[in-house]
Amino acid sequence: MNKALALAAVVMLLAGCSSRVADLTVASTKNYNINSNNFVKGARVTAEDSAPVVIFPLGIPNVKTAIDRAIEKNKCSVALSDVVVTQFNHSFLFGKFGFLVEGTEVIDRGQPGCENAS
Repeated sequence: MNKALALAAVVMLLAGCSSRVADLTVASTKNYNINSNNFVKGARVTAEDSAPVVIFPLGIPNVKTAIDRAIEKNKCSVALSDVVVTQFNHSFLFGKFGFLVEGTEVIDRGQPGCENAS
């Protein structure tokens, strides 16, 4: 009986789910020249914004913050293309929940210092 109870507790602590929230062609939270002729595709990047859960949530995650973090991984990146936004909840009393953003960097070589960026 104790083994079954311990197993159930472990399963509940490790349980979580995630669901796809959005598929976006282009996403950006930055101001940039959309008419630039110097855009190139960069690497595939992921970033998240999450909040801890200790019986109740200790913050409010934000999709904008997750997108900002993904774009800011490269100083020459101005947007993301082929974006997937996923909401996750990996908690039962304890854990974390939030948003995961994955996309391909859109790099603007027209920015200062970014002439050879890739």
